[in-house]
Amino acid sequence: MTAERTDPPTTAVRWWHRVLVAAVAGGLMYAAFPPHQHVWWLAPVALGLLYATLTVGRPSVRSCAGTGFVFGLAFFVPLLPWIGEYVGPLPWLALAAVMAAYLALFGAVAAVTMRLRWRPLWFALSWVSVEALRSAFPFGGFPWGRTAFSQVQGWYLPLTSVIGVPGVSFVIALSGAAAASLIVRVVGRRTVTPRTAPLRTVTVALAATAVVLPLVGGALVSMLGSPFTTETGRVEVAAIQGNVPRLGLDFNAQRRAVLDNHVRETLRLAEQVNDRTRPAPDLVLWPENAADAPPTVYPDSAASIRAAVSAVGAPIAFGTWLPIEGGGATNTVLLWGEHDGFADPEPSGRYDKHIIQPFGEYLPWRSFFRLFSSYADRAGDFRPGTGPAVLTADTRNGPVTMGVATCWEVAFDEAAQQSVREDAQFLFVPTNNATFGKTDMTYQQLAMSQVRAVETGRSVVVAATSGVSALVAPDGSLIDESQIFTPDILQTALQLRSGQTPAVRLGPWPQRLIVLATVIGFLYALRGRISLDVLAGRREPATTKEHDGKQGL
Repeated sequence: MTAERTDPPTTAVRWWHRVLVAAVAGGLMYAAFPPHQHVWWLAPVALGLLYATLTVGRPSVRSCAGTGFVFGLAFFVPLLPWIGEYVGPLPWLALAAVMAAYLALFGAVAAVTMRLRWRPLWFALSWVSVEALRSAFPFGGFPWGRTAFSQVQGWYLPLTSVIGVPGVSFVIALSGAAAASLIVRVVGRRTVTPRTAPLRTVTVALAATAVVLPLVGGALVSMLGSPFTTETGRVEVAAIQGNVPRLGLDFNAQRRAVLDNHVRETLRLAEQVNDRTRPAPDLVLWPENAADAPPTVYPDSAASIRAAVSAVGAPIAFGTWLPIEGGGATNTVLLWGEHDGFADPEPSGRYDKHIIQPFGEYLPWRSFFRLFSSYADRAGDFRPGTGPAVLTADTRNGPVTMGVATCWEVAFDEAAQQSVREDAQFLFVPTNNATFGKTDMTYQQLAMSQVRAVETGRSVVVAATSGVSALVAPDGSLIDESQIFTPDILQTALQLRSGQTPAVRLGPWPQRLIVLATVIGFLYALRGRISLDVLAGRREPATTKEHDGKQGL
């Protein structure tokens, strides 16, 4: 007697069923992201639904690509409307469509790799590999919406310190796919024979382990704290949110007004220190673009900054821009020190932003994109900086080294990790979100800073021109935060730490190994000749039945 197949039975699924489920899954994925982070568990649920859509009924490669595209549209269209807040819907929808195309690629890759044994594993590997691709290409990539960034209140978050952002994305995808596979295997109707029973038991156990183990691991890491890092002291840090004179792309038309706002709030801080209603800060941090009338160019700006430094009696780090001889500029953070209650005559430290934002700080293919938007020429002409990613401030309690990741850089793994490798004791994220109005963008970006705190085992200070500014503990929790478009002063005795978490030590290697495994699996799955039927979008021919029957999950 011939044993029954171990795969779920082929199910007749109409194309619009897949479209509907994929759209629902993409919408659930969006709902897991800030400002809705309290429903973080929707991320594995969404990916579980996507897995089921890609496997039930044995769809073709073309069908899986279409399913991925629909999921991508349902996810990225509501995630990215801030792109078009002041420039119209075309850039927003175009970017969402490009990101959805990456998920179409994921669907096609997963359709091939999941021909191999234990489909949830290949689903997760393919998911992270395509996530890595879109985070690097083109123009440096677009990491917004990486799965791990949905987990600021989730049980998976502590794992970031061990396996990094790609690793957390992987375990979320694996958990969701394994849970969906487990449900299909337990609920699905099939005949179990003595020959297939052991395989069924093993695969069910593996699926259950993939769901439970990451949650247990996250709980254990959470209890242990940031592994391989130690607290070395505290520093009294104040983050200034001066606000902007107006919303929109022309917020910086009154560059001096933005600087004056931050000077004013710093002088208010100094008054409170003198009145003994607030402790004296060791270090004051202003946001990106806080001094967009560069003090190295405008003497009156330098005089205002020196006055603020002298009044508060502490070094101030602030965002500005500096012209480059021959054209262009750098997005720069300057550190202006003080000694014996007086500001230094000129800056004592400088960091030029390493990873600059395409279509904002510079415009690739300017003549081409000018055809689609009248705002193209408003993009800057910034150049990336090089060198260390840290600044060391001489405070009244000794030197303090901070890692700098300016705005867009916080989305990239290498920015924060480089700082920690250069002995950063905490991370500073100066940012300017005024050009995106009162959208969800600022909350999505704040979530990235919270994830970086856990990944590196460091406190993070987010200083924003218009909000949301925040003080973040090494476990990712918020110590304090401001309201949007409101002047504010955030201050705390910030924890300083040394050492490197496993995520920092491993750096890009987990992601590289995931991509390598996906490529090898993809090529191995293609080792046989792909039939014309499959390429044409029709169901796999009957000759593959024997091979499919050995796939297990």
